[in-house]
Amino acid sequence: MIRSLRLLSRLAFLVFVGVVAFALYDRYAPSDPPPPLAPLTAQVDHILIEKSARQLTVFRNGEPLRSYQIALGFAPAGDKVQQGDGKTPEGIFTINRRNPKSSYHLSLGIDYPQAEDRKRAADAGIDPGGDIFIHGQPNGLGKLATIPTDWTAGCIAVSDTEIEELWRVVANGTSVEIRP
Repeated sequence: MIRSLRLLSRLAFLVFVGVVAFALYDRYAPSDPPPPLAPLTAQVDHILIEKSARQLTVFRNGEPLRSYQIALGFAPAGDKVQQGDGKTPEGIFTINRRNPKSSYHLSLGIDYPQAEDRKRAADAGIDPGGDIFIHGQPNGLGKLATIPTDWTAGCIAVSDTEIEELWRVVANGTSVEIRP
């Protein structure tokens, strides 16, 4: 009889724990991901990068079309000053080159440094840096994961799938505004 009561109380406890676990899971479990967006097909004419929001938005004729979460340089606060500072430059730029054989899955080059950046650096006796790109993940890694934190040397990183979409709709000459 005592054995039956112990068994019954243990069973009741397990049922209680199961009900509580189910209730917590039902309340806090992640919802299903939204369905994938239709791919962009027409060329964009402007890219806005908001460093503090870690967001890149593409526009056509002043209308925002899509936003992407980004990773920046390893020390993103402030404007880029010199090579190796880990900062992403701020200002108005242009996409001026494309590299399909980048060390990172595809890359769209930004025309940094500009004349004023080179002059400021020369006056200070430092190297302004360069090779700033919007790019995907390190080759080979992007098939497995997207690095979720700021990790570049000053570039703007997105997932491999996102850079493939940007690659299709961003042409050389597209304006890029990078805000703090």
